[in-house]
Amino acid sequence: MADKSVLVFSAHAADFVWRAGGAIALCASRGYRVRILCLSFGERGESQGAWKQPGMTIEKVKEIRRAESTRAAEILGAEIRFFDSGDYPIVTGPETIQAIVEEYRALQPEFVLSHSFKDPYNPDHETANRVSLETRVYSQALGYPAAGKPLNAPPVFLFEPHQPEQCEFKPQVLLDVTPVWEIKHKSMESMEAQGHLWQYYTDLGKRRGTQAVRNGGSKNIQYAEAFQRVYPQVTSELS
Repeated sequence: MADKSVLVFSAHAADFVWRAGGAIALCASRGYRVRILCLSFGERGESQGAWKQPGMTIEKVKEIRRAESTRAAEILGAEIRFFDSGDYPIVTGPETIQAIVEEYRALQPEFVLSHSFKDPYNPDHETANRVSLETRVYSQALGYPAAGKPLNAPPVFLFEPHQPEQCEFKPQVLLDVTPVWEIKHKSMESMEAQGHLWQYYTDLGKRRGTQAVRNGGSKNIQYAEAFQRVYPQVTSELS
C-alpha cells in the first residue's frame, strides 16, 4: 500500500484528531501515506486551555498548538503541514490555494477527508470544506497552472462535526476504528489545550460503534467514526 495516499483537511490544529483520528490511524496501519493540511492553529477560538495560562500571547498559543498537533499526527502515523492562515477567520489567499493544488497533484490521493458543508458554530470549518473542494476541482483542470499531473476524481468523505444535527450532517458511512482506538485516544490526549473534549469524543466513538453494529456491522465493533460522501459511489454491484 506504500504507493497509496490520503489527504486530510483540518481547519484547526485538533480537528483531524477528534473527527478522523481513527480513519487516519487505520490507513497508516495499512501502509497508506496520510498527509494532513492544517489551515490554522486555532489560536483564537479553539485554545481555551492555553489562554487560561498567565502571560499567554498569540505566538505562544501557536507554538503550543503546533507542538500538540505535530505530536498527535506522529502518534497517528501521519505527516502534517501547517499553513498559518489565521483564525476567526481563516483567510486563504492565492498562495495558499496554489500550494494546496500542488499538494493534491503531488500526492494523488485515493480519497480525501474534510469538514462538513455547514457549521453555524464555526465558519472556519465551512471555509476548510470550501477550500478543499475548490482546490480539488482546480487540481483536475488540465489548464490550471500548477506543477504535477492533473488529479483524477478521488472520493471525498466529510467527517462528523461537533454538533451534527445543526450542521445538516448525514452519517452515510460508519467506519470501524476499534483496532486503532487506543492510538486515536492517545492522540486526543496530546491536545491538552482542549482536554475538555476527550470524554465527548470517546462517548461519540462508542455511540457510532453501537450504530455500526445495528446497521449490519460485526458484533465486535466497539468504536466507529461517521462520514458523509460528497460525490456518488461508482460500483458494478450493490452490496
